[in-house]
Amino acid sequence: MNPADTESPTAPSSWPAGNFSRIPAWAYTDKDVYQKELDRFFYGPHWSYVGLEAEIPEAGSFKRTKIGERSVIMVRHRSGAVHVLENRCAHRGMRFCQERHGKARSFTCPYHQWTYNLEGKLLGVPFRNGVKGKGGMDKDFQLEDHGLSKLKVAVRNGVVFASFSEDVPSFEDYVGPTVLPWFDRTFDGRKLVLHGYSRQRIPGNWKLMLENIKDPYHPGLLHTWFVTFGLWRADQQSTLLMDDHGRHACMISQRNEGGKADVTEGVTSFRENMKLNDPSLLDIVPEPWWGGPTVCMITLFPSVILQQQVNCLSTRQIIPCGPDAFDFVWTHFGFEEDTPEMHERRLRLANLFGPGGFVSADDGEVVEMSQDGFHHDPAFTTVCELDGTKIGNTDHNVSETLIRGMYRYWREVMEL
Repeated sequence: MNPADTESPTAPSSWPAGNFSRIPAWAYTDKDVYQKELDRFFYGPHWSYVGLEAEIPEAGSFKRTKIGERSVIMVRHRSGAVHVLENRCAHRGMRFCQERHGKARSFTCPYHQWTYNLEGKLLGVPFRNGVKGKGGMDKDFQLEDHGLSKLKVAVRNGVVFASFSEDVPSFEDYVGPTVLPWFDRTFDGRKLVLHGYSRQRIPGNWKLMLENIKDPYHPGLLHTWFVTFGLWRADQQSTLLMDDHGRHACMISQRNEGGKADVTEGVTSFRENMKLNDPSLLDIVPEPWWGGPTVCMITLFPSVILQQQVNCLSTRQIIPCGPDAFDFVWTHFGFEEDTPEMHERRLRLANLFGPGGFVSADDGEVVEMSQDGFHHDPAFTTVCELDGTKIGNTDHNVSETLIRGMYRYWREVMEL
């Protein structure tokens, strides 16, 4: 039997009201729950990440991506404005754009060659007036009534978000006053430079990756690199912050020198005698804009992780592919003002992350194994009770408060 075919308990009867620390397995596997997530989060009044302005530098430059399971195109207009259009022809619903990136003066559907401009307006319909007086569209047919679906767009300091809903709050209100300053710490208006991409499909529920980056418990236990070389450990000066709703969060920490300490006692991933053949992988240079912390991991619900891990910068986009898989797209970037040495350093340190990274490969594997466990025991509930069951900001990282905050919000919106 395919585990995905296993029926799970009905949601309302298997998750007591007011409980945000014991998440039932069906929340990760149930197909109806997943469809409701798409409708309420990805297609509802939420902002989803679509890319960086640096990816579409010129008029006509475009990038194809997804919000939830719906294909969208981020495109630069001749005016300089950024538009996000649904990649679905208004005629027969075809996903007309196949390239991930490119440059175009207009978009033409190959099926029947309906053509749209960069704002999504319909420009032309072949045989609209028929042929030799026969056929054609009805005389009441108007081009302006048949454009592409156009999303609401928010651009802040070079980062582009979009929403299918007209009722979404402003991006600034959506992120909130607690998290927004940390967004602006990295994206402060300096011109961004695209370095490249990594992509992977992870066989696990999309929420598990958000949980992973709201979970400071695991890095100093799972990741040999972090605990051995001091990039993230339980004994570091750290702060956990969330917005008023609990949906967005920041994990902020300051690196120490690593080595053996009380927190490494009995930790099997710690390797006291581990040495690097290439010391440049720890060639870390503090940057003035850090203001102290060496790490800031931001989760903007529901679709993106914004990473500053020492000198490595990236966005990590989450694209759900059913309840049991998601695409994870890394966009590595730097700043136009970076020296050649810093540019090279950012690229080199990117080897710590991504599908084959010294750190992140661990995360993809444990997400897959967790998903497998949920399918094999639908009655199982997770236990997210490190630091109790309270929800709030902390001045340490031995806590699962950020996960509890996310599920408080999740339950409210899902009405479960």
